[in-house]
Amino acid sequence: MPDFWFRLILPVAFSSLFALMLWGLLSAVYALWFMLLVLLILMGRHARQLHKLGLWLNDARPETIPEAGGIWDDVFSQLYRMVKKHIQTKQKLAAELQHMEQATAALPEGVIILNDANRIEWFNPIAQQHFFLDTNQDVMQDITYLVRQPEFIAYLHESDFSKPLMMRPARHDDMVLSIKLIPYGGDKRLLISRDITQFERIESMRRDFVANVSHELRSPLTVVNGFVENLRDMPDLGHDSARHILKLMAEQTRRMENLVADLLTLSRLENNQNPLLEEVVDIVELLDQVFRGGQLLSGGKHDLRLEVTGATKISGNLGELRSAFENLLGNAIRYTPEGGTILLRWFERGGQPVFSVEDSGIGIPAQHIPRLTERFYRIDSSRSRETGGTGLGLAIVKHIAMRHQAKLEIFSEEGKGSIFSLVFPARRQVA
Repeated sequence: MPDFWFRLILPVAFSSLFALMLWGLLSAVYALWFMLLVLLILMGRHARQLHKLGLWLNDARPETIPEAGGIWDDVFSQLYRMVKKHIQTKQKLAAELQHMEQATAALPEGVIILNDANRIEWFNPIAQQHFFLDTNQDVMQDITYLVRQPEFIAYLHESDFSKPLMMRPARHDDMVLSIKLIPYGGDKRLLISRDITQFERIESMRRDFVANVSHELRSPLTVVNGFVENLRDMPDLGHDSARHILKLMAEQTRRMENLVADLLTLSRLENNQNPLLEEVVDIVELLDQVFRGGQLLSGGKHDLRLEVTGATKISGNLGELRSAFENLLGNAIRYTPEGGTILLRWFERGGQPVFSVEDSGIGIPAQHIPRLTERFYRIDSSRSRETGGTGLGLAIVKHIAMRHQAKLEIFSEEGKGSIFSLVFPARRQVA
């Protein structure tokens, strides 16, 4: 920097010395005219270089940088190095961007970058196929104009994206997509779509297999059970051991019938093609039926109580709600020792309807609670079979809760009892 100012001032200094000599030899007029001429020449030269700089800045390329002398040569040299470095950085960033685009294009998932206004900033070819996007027209378009399914729009406006959305694209009825939103960078979101059609087909085949096997087993089980019942009731069957064996056979066939019935129920609940048939459910009447059924199952061995407060009508499927309530009550009765207390409650919590079953039973160890809703999961297999459970009750309750947008809550302490609650969304209340 000192060298720059020295070179800038040097011509003016020499001109000033020469002007002083002219002043001494001739007169002040000649000295002033000389200084004026020198300054005009310097100003013209700088103006010419500034004009060249302005023209070059309109299309700043290293190969077209102007030539100059003096201090302008240093200025243009620095500009040349700066522009060259900028171009190299730009090329490096472009190469990195191209590499990232190639990497995302090779992903088996669709990727869309959304801004804070849900406008599309970029998408890869897989996302283009999933949502029929156009690279020339759909960039910076609001994605809700292009993907108009109500479930997608509702998911987009949620604040919790911990669970993916399953949906069928408007133009791909035979495709099932799993969609997940990932917030990043403050106000941007990454939309990832995955084609799970094959997984869905495999799951459908599995459900169909369970349903078919259950149907195939139901008929022979009914026949066998009928023969067992007839044999057991025959008056000429004299051996006590034979009667005992027939009794065990009857119990086992009934257990298998219950298992088949639960498998059929679970298969129906898991079928996406089986929509929820809703109606206005009178909770007072439903719980009265469930309570009386519980009294019969308990046989007077437990202290059963029922409390109903708050709104008593909700929108839902009567049969499914009865099944869920009966399963929860049946579990409480089976796992509560004789003389224990079981409380059925219907109440409101934070504006949400809640059904709960509280018992003073054996309780559940904390490590087992997260897995209770898995099918056939048993804490104590021998005890579960002795009490007549199929291992599918809580799995059925979980699926019924999901179909009603409800949440199954489980609180339990070993040796101190359990509380199973179904928390329904407030919007299901009917005035």
